[in-house]
Order: sequence, then C-alpha cells, then structure tokens
Amino acid sequence: MNAPDSSLVLSPAPTRPTLMDRLDQKVFDGLYTRALVYNTCWEDPAVDRQALQLGPQDTMLVITSAGCNVLDYALQGPRRIHAVDANPRQTALLELKLAGIRMLEFDDYFRIFGDGFHARFRDLYRHHLRDELSDFARGYWDRHGKWFTSRHGSFYYHGLSGFVARGFSSYFRMRPQLAGSIRELFACNDLEAQRRVYDDKVAPELWTPTINWVLNRQLTMSLIGVPHPQRRLVQAQHPGGVAGFIRDAIDYVFRHLPVTDNYFWRVYLYGSYTRDCCPEYLKEHNFLALKNGLAECIEPHTCTVTEFLRDSEEPISRFVLLDHMDWMSSYQPAALIEEWNAILDRATPGARILLRSAHADPAFLHWITVGEPHRRLADVVRFDHELATQLQTGDRVHTYAGFMIADVPD
Repeated sequence: MNAPDSSLVLSPAPTRPTLMDRLDQKVFDGLYTRALVYNTCWEDPAVDRQALQLGPQDTMLVITSAGCNVLDYALQGPRRIHAVDANPRQTALLELKLAGIRMLEFDDYFRIFGDGFHARFRDLYRHHLRDELSDFARGYWDRHGKWFTSRHGSFYYHGLSGFVARGFSSYFRMRPQLAGSIRELFACNDLEAQRRVYDDKVAPELWTPTINWVLNRQLTMSLIGVPHPQRRLVQAQHPGGVAGFIRDAIDYVFRHLPVTDNYFWRVYLYGSYTRDCCPEYLKEHNFLALKNGLAECIEPHTCTVTEFLRDSEEPISRFVLLDHMDWMSSYQPAALIEEWNAILDRATPGARILLRSAHADPAFLHWITVGEPHRRLADVVRFDHELATQLQTGDRVHTYAGFMIADVPD
C-alpha cells in the first residue's frame, strides 16, 4: 500500500487515535448510517459553475448530498448527471425533489422546499409524489414526511444538521437582542452597512463562551457531518481550534460578501428561504426549466464513488467530490487510492475534478500514487491553484479551508 500510517494525514506529527477518537468515530458512524445528515447543500454551486464551465457534451459524477447542487448543475444543460451517495437517505431526498419537479406546481413546490413547511404535504405526497419514488425512498418519506408539517416549523430543522440549526435557532430566541441584530444584518442591502451591523451588534453578542464550547464539541461536528479526522485537520492549522476557524469563516462571510443572496446561512438561521434568496432550483423560471426537461439528465445512485465507476463504462468529464476524501484518508486510505484509480480510469481527456477539504493543503494529495507503475497524483493531474484561490474568495459558505481544481491531461 502506498499510503503512510493514517495518522500522518491528520497532522505533521504522527499520532495514534485515542480512546476518545475511537468513540467519536463510532458515534459518527452510528449517526451517519441511520440518518439524513444533510437537508440542504453546504457547498456554493456558483463557485462550482465557474470552475466547471459545463456544456451539453459533459457527463458528471456528483456526490448527491441534499441534491440542491445536482439540480443547480442540471440547469446548465449537461448531457447527464450521475448523482452518487452511499447514504440512501440522501438519495431519497433527491428523489423527492425530482418527483416534486415532475408532479407539482411551483407554489406547492416552494412551500415544501422553500418554506420547509406545507400544511397539505401529506395529501400532495400521497396523491402525487409517493408513486414516483423508489421502494427505499417511499418507505423513508412514509415515515418522515411529517417533517414538512412539523410543529418545529420547518423541514430544515430536521435531520442531523437540521437538529443543530434548530438548537441555534432556540438559542437566538432566548437572546432577543442578538436575534434582532441578525434580522437587521439580513435586511442590509449595502456591504458597508452590513459590515457595521455585524461588527457593532452581531459579533459582540454572538461569540460567547457558550457558543465556543458548543462548536468545539465533537458531537456538534458529527451532527453536521464532520468526523473527528476533519476536526483535527482544522485544529492543526488554526490556533483557535474549530470554534476559531468557524468564527473566522463567519466573519469573512458577513464582513466581505453581501447577505442578499446568501441563502446558505439564511436557511439555518430562519428555517426557510425567500423567493429572492434561495437555491437556483427554487426560482420559478428555473423550476419550470427543470420541469420542461432539464431535470431528465439526473440519474440517482446509492453506492460509493468507486462502486459506481467500477460498474459503469460511461466516460466522465466533470467530477464534484465534496470533502469525503478527508475522512477516507484517515479511515480507509487504501480505498481512497482505489477511488482515485477508478476516477482516472473513467475520466475523459481534459476532465475536471473538484474537491474540498478541511485543510488548505490536504496531506493525502501528496502521498497518493496511482496507476502502474505508481506515479504521484500531482504528476498525473494538474492542480489549478490560482483559479481555485480566486474562486474561493467568493464562496458564500466559506467553511472549507481547501478548494481544489484538478485537470486530467488532454
């Protein structure tokens, strides 16, 4: 095997997983294999679109997550999008969104996925959506469709990441002055005014010892889909630990990027989108474009990336791989090497690969070798660091330290 001991990918100095690390891993695995982790995507597709430059000839492999970005890419008109996720609950969410696009009118669709609440969801589901789903998705939404009519007020306060969002929402309700300042922040239409509100009113009230304590807990990170190896990557490069890293990310977002279209932070603060501040698939003209044929390019798959690539002979020209390689590099380094080989076997000449990481320069990119004879990954693909750095400055989420663009030679 051409990987070092897995601890080497976590920090410059080799370390062995502690008892607490092993416990954290078991908790994370237990949560991930039994729950919907992501109820909305936490990667900015506007950044991806600029990097991908999609055209009608492109075939994509995209990790599904909550399916929002899969639908965003479909609006660019690629030939086919293979949406792949090992968690069948994430596939079930994409299936529900696709069924709604096929079977519902826009107002009902927006109430479900924009407001996160529709009083008539059960009737719509039973009469229009249920028969459009796979067996697993049908069983899942038979049990969890109540999330769209919940007393908690929003689908976006359910699932693991939604549970965390609901907790912060409850905390803000107990801090009415802070909640009012956040409303004022999101009402700003001018970046200078926005920065002033954040600096003078929001930040002093937000960054309390309580918030820092919660953010530094591994359970919190596990609930939002961050296993302990990723947490340690953050801790290794930021003196303030996870809480300090998140504070820097939020400081950047609200001091340097306009909130008017930042639907990522809005949905978790308020539990809903607005018609003007929402993912592209929730805008009426885009919904109609998807309904009129653009969504037909999407094919959901419940499997790993390697399993899909090994079972398919279709060449792939664009890959969107999110951050899953961070935890694979620690938990399954051999499987990560196998995945890179499968990616390069299936990639077309000139293919482009996007990935994200908790580390600005993830160590696994330096020790992986691929092919026969073994060659360093950096000698096989070309990383466009300049473009990645340029695009990341506009990332409206900003919770990934690393954004990588890799090109396969023509």
